[in-house]
Amino acid sequence: MIDRCSAFQIQLFLSSIIFYLFFNHFYAASSSAISNALALTPPMGWNSWNHFHCQINENVIRETADALVSSGLSKLGYKYVNLDDCWGESNRDSQGNLVANKTTFPSGIKALADYVHSKGLKLGIYADSGDNARGIDYLKYDNCYNDDTRPTIRYQVMSSALKKTRRSIFFSMCEWGDMRPALWGSKVGNSWRTTDDISDSWGSMLKIADMNEVYADYAKPGGWNDPDMLEVGNGGMKYSEYVVHFSIWAISKAPLLLGCDIRNITNDTMQIISNQEVIAINQDPLGVQAKKVRMQGEQMIWAGPLSGNRIVLLFENRKPWTSLMTAHWDDIGINSNSTFVEARDVWEHQTLETKFQGKLKTRVEPHACKMFVLTPITKL
Repeated sequence: MIDRCSAFQIQLFLSSIIFYLFFNHFYAASSSAISNALALTPPMGWNSWNHFHCQINENVIRETADALVSSGLSKLGYKYVNLDDCWGESNRDSQGNLVANKTTFPSGIKALADYVHSKGLKLGIYADSGDNARGIDYLKYDNCYNDDTRPTIRYQVMSSALKKTRRSIFFSMCEWGDMRPALWGSKVGNSWRTTDDISDSWGSMLKIADMNEVYADYAKPGGWNDPDMLEVGNGGMKYSEYVVHFSIWAISKAPLLLGCDIRNITNDTMQIISNQEVIAINQDPLGVQAKKVRMQGEQMIWAGPLSGNRIVLLFENRKPWTSLMTAHWDDIGINSNSTFVEARDVWEHQTLETKFQGKLKTRVEPHACKMFVLTPITKL
């Protein structure tokens, strides 16, 4: 990770303002999203980095593809099998192509892609600035080893190169949020990192979630804010904290890229990542990212619209003790006086008997959340 001193942050902030004004003018007449017909909903799959880091090989990838299928996760939408860093040799071949590591990937990427595709899945790879990519379905293009070219130029070059392959390649821009890619990323890629790397801790996850929420208005079908891969199942957080993690990523319309060892998944982890009601919120075709609508200390109320005139509502309690929390209809756009609301608890898989008017109160355990899908009804 690059060093960031205070002076650099101030300079970056000022330059970003100037760049934002320039880029809004430059793209005023352009289309609002990259035209590759991908990512109408956020991508779902698996990425090797959070659990394995550089300790990957072709057997791990093949076994992970097998596990996605045998566990039923692929049927829920987890389709991408993404190799992160350390899969390739440092040098290219004589034609300038990327070359798989001869020790860890002796069969080569083409053979691995064929195997992954035979399972009904898609293969993704990681590349640094200066790399190219062929024959894959997903490219995570990092910000490492760049030549000091402005990211708005560098990522556009890769975007254009991917279009020339005439393959449907999801373009994931891993720019770390430095130049606020949410402001310009939709013309270039299908997702853009809004933050630094996540780590498997409660504090890191919340920091990342808060940074990503700032750019909620820029997410839409075809282009998504990316707060980094999921840590669910890696062991650094409690079960309730992982539920919060998965819930926020789901309502944020973030890519749901699993980062644990799928081959040795626990029942608790499976219970979280296979919740079809929560996945459906993430994959809702309306494609609107939820926001915080009320904050009181360490109590957060998130809400966002869903298709079918529904609303997702998340109570998030960051306190170390149980808290009584209240969501007010006027905070989330429901008529407070005349509308009753039906509430579906998507983690308990039950519709509450009470029909609510004006607000909804609930007790939330420490470092935990409750999530509801609200449906306004005109009559009791």
